[in-house]
Amino acid sequence: MAWVEFSLALGLFFVSHRIPAVMGIKAPLTAALGPRGYTVLFSLISTALLFWVIFAAGRAPYVALWDHALWHRWAVNIAMPLALALIVFGTAAPNPFAFEGRATGFDPTRPGIAGLTRQPLLWGLALWSGAHLLANGDLAHALLFGSFALFSLAGMGLVERRRACAIGPRDWHRLTAHSGLLPFAALFTGRWRPRALPSVWRTALWLLVWAGLWLLHAPVIGVTPAP
Repeated sequence: MAWVEFSLALGLFFVSHRIPAVMGIKAPLTAALGPRGYTVLFSLISTALLFWVIFAAGRAPYVALWDHALWHRWAVNIAMPLALALIVFGTAAPNPFAFEGRATGFDPTRPGIAGLTRQPLLWGLALWSGAHLLANGDLAHALLFGSFALFSLAGMGLVERRRACAIGPRDWHRLTAHSGLLPFAALFTGRWRPRALPSVWRTALWLLVWAGLWLLHAPVIGVTPAP
């Protein structure tokens, strides 16, 4: 039954990201709740399903695929602050190219987080899932984090194509002139230079989320994040 629960939870998580568009309920829900209200509702449902699939993976029978090594834990501890920074600084930031961003307030000459990468949330999720895939050498967690990593990486191309189609080729090239899809690509090619320090409140939130996840990981997940 544990494998059935895990399969059901994982399937529902991914299907839930297609249901609003396929069933045509996204537009009426957005009209009724507003863009922000719809985003909050969708985020709450996704978070609940995410916790379910993580706990279901923990309850699935343990089938070893590779041995653990100390450096696997260090990789997670290095990747997670970067992943959380991308997620915290990218969510609701002026960024018309990502579904977690907002179109209002975006200046293509000062793109902010979009200068670092146009898809900060998806890159953050890819880092999170990739690092945890390495540190969990059993079948259930390999399926879990491997699926999330593929979902995040494949989603980048999908979101980019949809936004490019909606914005139009001419405006897309103008708006993305100082940004890049790959992290730091615009910085390394000289197309973007940060012009201001990160937001103080977002930095505080990032540190708070990081500390909270570190402290709650053992009591909630059952595994200490310490190397």
